[in-house]
Amino acid sequence: MFKKVLTATDLLEACDAAVLTALEIAKQNNAKLYILHVLESPYSGKYRQFVKDFRTGEEIVASAEYEEAIKEELDKKCAGALKPYGTYEIKVVPGFPWVEILRWARKESVDLIVLGPHAGRAEEKGVVRVTDRVGSTVEGVIMRARCPVMIVNQVIPSEKLKFKKVLICIDFSKTCEYAFESALKLTQKYQAKLHTFHMLPVPQGYYTQSELENEIKANKERIKTLCKEMPEGIEHECAVWEGTLPYVEILKYAREKDVDLIIMGSHTKEKDNKWYLGSAVEQVSLRAHCPVLVVTHPKAVLKFED
Repeated sequence: MFKKVLTATDLLEACDAAVLTALEIAKQNNAKLYILHVLESPYSGKYRQFVKDFRTGEEIVASAEYEEAIKEELDKKCAGALKPYGTYEIKVVPGFPWVEILRWARKESVDLIVLGPHAGRAEEKGVVRVTDRVGSTVEGVIMRARCPVMIVNQVIPSEKLKFKKVLICIDFSKTCEYAFESALKLTQKYQAKLHTFHMLPVPQGYYTQSELENEIKANKERIKTLCKEMPEGIEHECAVWEGTLPYVEILKYAREKDVDLIIMGSHTKEKDNKWYLGSAVEQVSLRAHCPVLVVTHPKAVLKFED
């Protein structure tokens, strides 16, 4: 299913959760793994090549020799995990992280991008983290990537990366229907049980009990209609819960069922001529105990000019 997997890291001390997850998925699929490290600079334009030396902290020009030193450092720190697999390539480039991630993803025609929700060295680089946001790098990639983007916020045991329980979040949008197709393919590959979940928004006092039950029943029927083309042999469980915050109910259900992977449509939306991720995607990605695979409908992918 995945022939080329790209991950990005800004850590030089050790392999982070995104790299280890991407490696495990590459192993499962006999895929080539690309590990990208972007040299960020506080400057723009022609001064973009000036960066802090990871060894001395001094400002230097990011020369080819320096890029090679970074590559060797990454290779050394991750050797225990990477060397036994062997099918990987480390790339070191200067630039804006989300731009370079997209550039290399398209250049190598990767099938999957695996990222952590935040930069590991935000304070050192002077980056201000915004509470409850996945970060500009992840947001920039998701809204422009032509392939699924997996977000991992902690090291996942390899057994859980066999994805035997998959949760697809449904809100009946075009983006979610497209994500559902990806969920079916992945479920077939891993011979997993598929959980479909929909949260019915229920403002306090809005429904009587009988009205609520009717709404839940109606939404379950909509899910059955969506699942009518599901291939035979896939074990399936459907759930419709009522609530006020989608991400809260998604996370509760995911933990209750101990799912190994959550799949969501990106829900990119426009406001004042700008596009944003849906809040549920951000909140689930930041808090989930398992990887979150975000899929963007091709018509919603923002233009990216290399």
